[in-house]
Amino acid sequence: QVQLMESGGGSVQSGGSLRLSCEARGITSRINSVGWFRQAPGKERVGVAAIDRDGMTTYADSVKGRFTLSRDSKKNTVSLQMNRLKPDDTSMYYCAAGSYVADRFLSSEYEYWGQGTQVTVSS
Repeated sequence: QVQLMESGGGSVQSGGSLRLSCEARGITSRINSVGWFRQAPGKERVGVAAIDRDGMTTYADSVKGRFTLSRDSKKNTVSLQMNRLKPDDTSMYYCAAGSYVADRFLSSEYEYWGQGTQVTVSS
C-alpha cells in the first residue's frame, strides 16, 4: 500500500507563491508517476502537473511557466512550486500516484490519492 501526505496549501494574494509537497509512504517502489490535480467547487478534477520516475514532467497549459515540479527521492517527496498565482488557481489540490500511468492527466490512471490541500488566491 501507498499513502500520500500533502502539505503546503494556504491563502495568498494574486501574484503570490505557494509550495505544495506530497510525501509518499509505504511501498513507494510501486510508484512510477506522481501527478497533481485540482478541483474547484462544482467543477471536474483536472490535471495540473505530473512527473515520472525518469524525471519527465508534464504541465497543463494553464500553469506552464508558473508552476514547477521537483522531487527529493531520498525523502520520497514531490513538490509543486506555484508562482504568480491567480484567483483562477483557487482549488483543492490533490496529489496522486500511480504504477502504470499512460495519460498523466487522467485521474482514473492513478491508484493512490492524498486527502487534498486547499489553495485560495484572492484578487
